[in-house]
Amino acid sequence: MTRESSLDTRGETFFLNLRFMLIVTVFVANAIEPLILEMSGLHTLYQWIFSFHMPLFVLVTGYFARKSLNGAAGRKVLLQIGLQYIIFQSLYSALDISLFHVNNIQHSFFAPYLLLWFLASHAFWRLLMLGMSRWSKSAQFAFAIAAGVAVGYLQLDGIWFSISRTFVYLPFFVIGYHFSFGAFVKLYQQYVKTAAAAASLLLLIVMGVAGRDLPMGWLFGSMTYMQLGAHEWYAGVFRLAVYGLQFAASLAFLGLVPYGLSRMTDLGRRTLYVFLLHGFIVRAAAVSGLYAYIGNAAGAALLIAGAVSCTVLLAQPAVRRMLNPLVEPSVDWMISLQRAAIRRSL
Repeated sequence: MTRESSLDTRGETFFLNLRFMLIVTVFVANAIEPLILEMSGLHTLYQWIFSFHMPLFVLVTGYFARKSLNGAAGRKVLLQIGLQYIIFQSLYSALDISLFHVNNIQHSFFAPYLLLWFLASHAFWRLLMLGMSRWSKSAQFAFAIAAGVAVGYLQLDGIWFSISRTFVYLPFFVIGYHFSFGAFVKLYQQYVKTAAAAASLLLLIVMGVAGRDLPMGWLFGSMTYMQLGAHEWYAGVFRLAVYGLQFAASLAFLGLVPYGLSRMTDLGRRTLYVFLLHGFIVRAAAVSGLYAYIGNAAGAALLIAGAVSCTVLLAQPAVRRMLNPLVEPSVDWMISLQRAAIRRSL
C-alpha cells in the first residue's frame, strides 16, 4: 500500500468516526431541545453542541463529496438527494398533520422540514462547488465567507429553499472538500490533539458559566439579520465573530475524535439512516408527554442515554436492510428515463 492510499484509508476511518460522533450530538441536541429553557445544564450542552456539530457535519459532507461530485456519479447523488427530500418532506409533513398534530410548521416543498434543510443545502453545495470548480481554493473560500455574511442582509425568511444555511455553512463544505488529512495528522500530534480535546471540554465549561446570554439564533444559521433583530449595517461583523467561534470549537472537538478503526467506524457508514429517521422518534417522544416527567439531572441523563442508544440502534445493518428502499431509494429508473428522453430527442 502506498503512503497516499494509506493516508486516504486513515482519513476515511477518521471521518467515519467523526461522522458517528456528530450524529450522536445531532440526536442528543434534538432530544433535549424541549427542556433547554428549564434546565441550565441541558442549555449549556445544547449550546456547546451547536458551536461545532453542524459546521463539522458539513465539513465531513464536503470531504466525502469530492469522490462523487462530477460526472455520472455526481448526477446520481443529486438525483438521490432530490428523491430523499421528496419522500421525507412528504412523510414528516403527513405525520405532523395526521398523527403528531404539530402547529406552526410551514408545510411546503420550498421550506425544508426541520432537519431536511440539510438535504436541500447539500444539493446546493454540490452545485455551487461545480460552479466554482475553476476557481482557486482561496477564491472559493473567500467567496464562501463573503456569501455567508451577505446572505444575512436579505429581507426574507431564511428557511425558504434553505437559502440562509446553504450560504452560512458553505465555507465548511469548501474546507471539507479540500481537506488534507496528511497535513491534519502532522499538526494534530498527540500533544496537540490532547490540548484540542481539553479546549473543547473547557469551552463546555465556559459556556456553562458565561454563555447564557449568547443568542442561539446565531448558531442555527437559519435566520437573516432582520430575523435575529440585528438591523445595523454592520450586522455581518457578528456573523464573522460566530464563524470564529465555530472554527475554534470545531478544531477543538476534532481532538476528541479517534484515528483508529473501531466499531464506531462501521456505525459511521450508516449515519444517513439515523439522520433521516431520528426525527420520527423525537416527534413521538414530544407528543407522548414524556418530557413532563423529566425534571431533574437523573431524568436528563436517562434522556441523553436513550438518544445515544437510539443512535446506535438506527445505525445497525439490520435497519439498513429493512429501510434501504426508503432511505437510499434507487434512482436508476430516473437515469434510464433521462437516457431514453435524450435518445428520442436526437
